[in-house]
Amino acid sequence: MTSMQAIEISHFGGPEVLRLVQRPVPQPGPGEVLIKVAASGINRPDVFQRAGHYAPPPGASDLPGLEVAGELIDGDFSSGNPFGLKRGDAVCALLAGGGYAEYAVVPLGQCLPVPQGLSVLEAASLPENYFTVWSNVFDRGGLGRSEDGSPESLLVQGGSSGIGVTAIQLARALGHPVFATAGSDEKCRACETLGARAINYRTEDFVERIKNWTDGRGVDVILDMVAGDYIGRELESLAEDGRLVIIATLGGANASFDAAKLMHRRQTVTGSTLRKRSTAFKAAIANELYERVWPLFAERKLRPVIHEVFPAADAAAAHALMESSTHIGKIMLRW
Repeated sequence: MTSMQAIEISHFGGPEVLRLVQRPVPQPGPGEVLIKVAASGINRPDVFQRAGHYAPPPGASDLPGLEVAGELIDGDFSSGNPFGLKRGDAVCALLAGGGYAEYAVVPLGQCLPVPQGLSVLEAASLPENYFTVWSNVFDRGGLGRSEDGSPESLLVQGGSSGIGVTAIQLARALGHPVFATAGSDEKCRACETLGARAINYRTEDFVERIKNWTDGRGVDVILDMVAGDYIGRELESLAEDGRLVIIATLGGANASFDAAKLMHRRQTVTGSTLRKRSTAFKAAIANELYERVWPLFAERKLRPVIHEVFPAADAAAAHALMESSTHIGKIMLRW
């Protein structure tokens, strides 16, 4: 095969600028593999890229798409292959771009075998969210055990999003109390089904609810996709020595807060983006996921939450659904 179907951004704008085109099949280089894609995940960064607000890193494909699953069909398997992957294996992978296509090239270290008991479509919904949540909640946020040995607690802002349902499930599977905000009663019920205590941020004050639920102590870690004026309120919701981890700025990039209170309560505000990090960094996360998280799928302690699957040619409709924020869980493309 020399050509493939792909979804490209014809120009920056709304969902309608996405178009189905023919592209040359990409060729893997040293340390890279070629995947015949069965399914691709839709993520909020794809929407930002389409609108012209999130350029791919240097050297990455201009096509959107940060996660895929499918069959390994070619590439370099000679080194950096801790899972013993080979041609013909079903894998899911984290990409820096290029996932909206029938074929995708990715560093081998960013591939993981499809977890036991999951379909390839379900596996395609995992990489972007699980890499992000593990890196930010557990590595950067340090969600773990308190000095007395009790499990620390987590607040997830936007609990019904793809990131949100992942964070709720993973924290609960590892024994942590979880709280989540969502924008409707239906979404709150979905969060509760996954194991969180949920707050409708349109009708309730999450600061008050968290203080009531924690007897005034606050939570240990907050995963925030809002930023803006949420940050000051989130610091009020954090316990002493609590950590606020910011991974998106849907509410704005600028914020003000009481730095004196932050110092007195020894709180930490941090954040990160994943797309531009090195292959070695992402491969290290892949190893942690394989050891700590992938077995939880086989034990049925984790499950993909997929809201809707679109034919790849209907990527514009998938993006329109993402922008509506009416979905619960993941939106997928099937090739």
